Amino acid sequence: MTFSALYFGSSGWLIEFGNFRVLIDPWLTGTLKFPPGAWLIEGSLPNEIKIPEQIDLLLLTQGLADHSHKPTLKKLPRSLPVVGSPSAANVARSCDFEIVQELKPGETSQIKELKIEAFAGAPVPNVENGYVISHPMGSLYVEPHGFMDKNIKPRQLDAVISPVVDVTLPFAGAFLKGQTVLPELIDRFQPLSVLASTTGGNAKFTGLLSSLMKMEGSTEEAAKSLDKKTLLIDPIPEKKYLLKTHS
Repeated sequence: MTFSALYFGSSGWLIEFGNFRVLIDPWLTGTLKFPPGAWLIEGSLPNEIKIPEQIDLLLLTQGLADHSHKPTLKKLPRSLPVVGSPSAANVARSCDFEIVQELKPGETSQIKELKIEAFAGAPVPNVENGYVISHPMGSLYVEPHGFMDKNIKPRQLDAVISPVVDVTLPFAGAFLKGQTVLPELIDRFQPLSVLASTTGGNAKFTGLLSSLMKMEGSTEEAAKSLDKKTLLIDPIPEKKYLLKTHS
């Protein structure tokens, strides 16, 4: 029985808590498009990523296309249970998933041995979700934009999934705050592993916004800022990482 993480790029992960497999924010096929069109920003994958087998839960943090990616969702079984933010739940329902649970910040869901606590995440522009996920095999916090709810009480978690760099746009400021939030994540959760997310993978982006984005910080700088108790993992896509636990 293991606690592990496999990265797909962007914000997509497959987390294994023993035999219970959770797919998070997958973008595995097709292009990534945002309104008003490709001239603003469009993402493409060099190759289609194989849909994982034996998924037990689809967990969605946001309803935006890079988290609730319709072409990917439509390739998943309609019987797969879904938990998501209100906007993500709406996307899942539009894709005809049969079991969809909407979680607002402050609400909790229990699925077998897995506990999911929803907290306020990024305002993009609606306030989306971050999650604390707990299971006998391991625990983690995930929020893809580096926004952390002040209502989360300090607790010891095994892992954190978060960006570790800031990404800014002119006149709009930082829409990813990984570098900014990292010290607070470490102080609040004392994780054994930090998995760098959201800015990684093999996707290519074009359009006006992609040319204006500015990255502040790096995974190397983030790693140097951590003490020896915490390992920073800059994940290689589709490689499984076994994660340590406090117990």
